Amino acid sequence: MNITVYAASSGQVPADYVEVARRLGAEIAQRGHVLYNGAGRLGLMAATTEGCLAAGGKAVGVIPEFMIEQSWQHTGMSELIITRDMHERKERLAQESQACIALPGGCGTMEELLEIITWKQLGLYLNPIVILNIGGFYDALLSQLEKASAEHFMRPLHLNLWRVALSAEEAVKMCEETPLWDASLRKYAAL
Repeated sequence: MNITVYAASSGQVPADYVEVARRLGAEIAQRGHVLYNGAGRLGLMAATTEGCLAAGGKAVGVIPEFMIEQSWQHTGMSELIITRDMHERKERLAQESQACIALPGGCGTMEELLEIITWKQLGLYLNPIVILNIGGFYDALLSQLEKASAEHFMRPLHLNLWRVALSAEEAVKMCEETPLWDASLRKYAAL
């Protein structure tokens, strides 16, 4: 299984997040899966790559050309796929994956997570989406999504588009065990 991991590229995040990201990369490798990510050389993105590689796994990075020009790429990736822009990068990460996991991150990570959730709601992405909620990082976002459902901006059914894990092991297990979303449910995307 190819598992895409969305994660922060900041090199200044707390150490407990870095440790879980390394553990996630190792867990993906140890369970025989391939890690896909944004190929960043810093932060949780790099920690996930390094955990995967240290455990003997394969880590594929997908990165836009302008980031290569800035030398933002991790130089140890098993494979590097260079895209024209951010839009193509996100599309490729979705196309290549049979599941995705969101680690903590800033605007970019949250944007990727919300976009893939939207694609699933529309029946464009049917695979498992797991939010790895380290230390309650995503509590406020999850609360906001529940509020959106309660106030009829989305259906209660759509709160099942993602699953929430509290450990790296649980996140990978959810990727393996969560059934595909039913594409026919796209009819419920409109309220």
